Amino acid sequence: MPTIRASFGSPFGRKARIAASVLGLDDKVKAEAATTQDPSVREQNPLGKVPVLVLDDGSTLYDSPVILEYLDHMAGGGKIIPNDPKARFDALRLQALADGLMDASILIVYEGRYRPPEKHEQKWLDLQAGKVDRALAALEASPPGLDSPPNVGQISLACALGYREFRFPGTLAKSCPRLAAWLETFAARVPAFEATRPPPG
Repeated sequence: MPTIRASFGSPFGRKARIAASVLGLDDKVKAEAATTQDPSVREQNPLGKVPVLVLDDGSTLYDSPVILEYLDHMAGGGKIIPNDPKARFDALRLQALADGLMDASILIVYEGRYRPPEKHEQKWLDLQAGKVDRALAALEASPPGLDSPPNVGQISLACALGYREFRFPGTLAKSCPRLAAWLETFAARVPAFEATRPPPG
């Protein structure tokens, strides 16, 4: 059985787990906790990043966009990655924007986690914060729709916004009320979102 290996606090791992659920693959794909410090993750993905999808033959797929494409293939295709060209590239573009939002948010968190305050690089933090602010502003100005099942872009955005709420609680509703409302709708329609909520810490 294919296995999604990821930290359960990772928004990218959450993205893969939600995708498996909305595609009806809960009984065909399992999730296993793993961190980037795990030597086996570094063997399975030379970049040492999660999630990693370990296939039945022991081969691996990474990172999350590739994993979601494989899961969509497992489910018959055209489910979370639309076949229609315009819808497809709209979804893929939204996925790229949401993934970038997650990346920048994670880098801000890591700066605080791994470097003492007196060694924080403000120019670096400002660079990442600028990415976050521009992405959120663009999305707040024109929130996406919500397909059934949600497409890869919508899943990615939910995970990005969920991560913002997890690490920067209360900021989303204050600065982006339309996105906060969109996330509430997503959570209400997609039970896997609550089921994959990151553990405290």
